[in-house]
Amino acid sequence: MKGSSTFLLVALGLLCTSGLATGEDNNEFFMDFLQTLLVGSTEDLYEGPLGKYDVNADAKAALTELKSCIDGLQPVHKAELVKLLVQVLGSQDDA
Repeated sequence: MKGSSTFLLVALGLLCTSGLATGEDNNEFFMDFLQTLLVGSTEDLYEGPLGKYDVNADAKAALTELKSCIDGLQPVHKAELVKLLVQVLGSQDDA
């Protein structure tokens, strides 16, 4: 399970950074997606970063499973991921 979730997250990252998230800055989309994935709900994903995309049932099922895995992390691990995201977002502001 964890391997497939990791693969899905990496695949989503590659898709986002390779130009499929057109119409807005790819980094901004990806960081918003990750932030919502870490601290939001699946509904927040569909209303926020994925709001303008037609997400099919299989992709929704995959996102639900991925979100479940993230929500199942130890609180300290999830907190460290959030801190890392904040650090990355902060470094983008400096650029």
